[in-house]
Amino acid sequence: MIEIAVLPGDGIGPEVTDEAVRVLDWFAARRGLPLRMTRLLFGTAAWQAEGTTMPDATWAAIEAADALLFGATDSLAQQHIPAEERRKGALLRMRKALDVFANLRPIRAWPALAEASPFKPRTIAGADLVFVRELTAGVYFGTPRGIETQPDGSRRGVNTHSYTEAEIARVARFAFALARQRRNRVTSVDKANVMEAGRLWRDVVSEVHAAEFADVALEHMLADNCALQLGRAPARFDVIVTDNLFGDLLSDCAGAINGSLGMLPSAALSAPGPDGRRRALYEPIHGSAPDIAGKGVANPLGAILSAALLLRWTAGAPAEADRLEAAVEAALAAGARTADIALPGEAVLGTRAMTDAVIAALEASL
Repeated sequence: MIEIAVLPGDGIGPEVTDEAVRVLDWFAARRGLPLRMTRLLFGTAAWQAEGTTMPDATWAAIEAADALLFGATDSLAQQHIPAEERRKGALLRMRKALDVFANLRPIRAWPALAEASPFKPRTIAGADLVFVRELTAGVYFGTPRGIETQPDGSRRGVNTHSYTEAEIARVARFAFALARQRRNRVTSVDKANVMEAGRLWRDVVSEVHAAEFADVALEHMLADNCALQLGRAPARFDVIVTDNLFGDLLSDCAGAINGSLGMLPSAALSAPGPDGRRRALYEPIHGSAPDIAGKGVANPLGAILSAALLLRWTAGAPAEADRLEAAVEAALAAGARTADIALPGEAVLGTRAMTDAVIAALEASL
């Protein structure tokens, strides 16, 4: 049995996560996959119920699970919660504790959504790329960090961007191995021209490539040029490997290919353990969207496509992952739209109805 810890989180997190669970329940019932989902108290809801953002029982279940299915967190809405309690329930804490260093963020141009993109259809046609973002080091974790008061009374904010050779090498190996399963091309993105950590990044990626993956095509690209090329010619990319900060920013920018972050899934994966098991955390990359929370209008496809990644990487069912992605494509091709991806005048579905359209396409695939 594959144990999945479900952490709906804040804002629209519970709404979209419920829909991803509905889809996984379909695969358990209709395709016989051994999936067991356990919903856990976490975040703001846990604080309100138990006075902590991360109950001990929730953390124990996270550590025991084969995978986490995560909704969203709203750190800005938690400012009234004591800092120590916010840190207990922080997504960064979970990523670090589980050592899920390789963050996959696949982005593809869905033909049915070509007109929803701000880019010309011919610009995005054929785009199918995946970011491999290093997730447990870099500026989000470096020390020293904080806001300090200087002798003159003014404040100074400090964040430290640092990488070790080992941290770079392992995410580079992951990206090269993934490229061998795709179109055999890796673009490594850095700021080696102005950052020492970027210089080390480029050197280590080159060394790993030469020693272990010379059969994979490698190019180096500065982060600002990558941002330009993602808008100019996204189909030129296959696998993009980059650090924590640039991976965060650039993958969100690339969300414009579909016109909405609501379409984008992610998987955060650890290295295999002695038993071959990977720790994994799956989540849509959008935020908690408090302005639409509770209205039943959020796009669930990012969460549903994250469930497809779970089928591929944790359940070991790539054919079923393909089935789910094909069902999403079929639903879109049939005109199913939530508000964020609808053109003026198009009919709009709510969160649950969009999932109904995907499940109907899954039923039609049998």
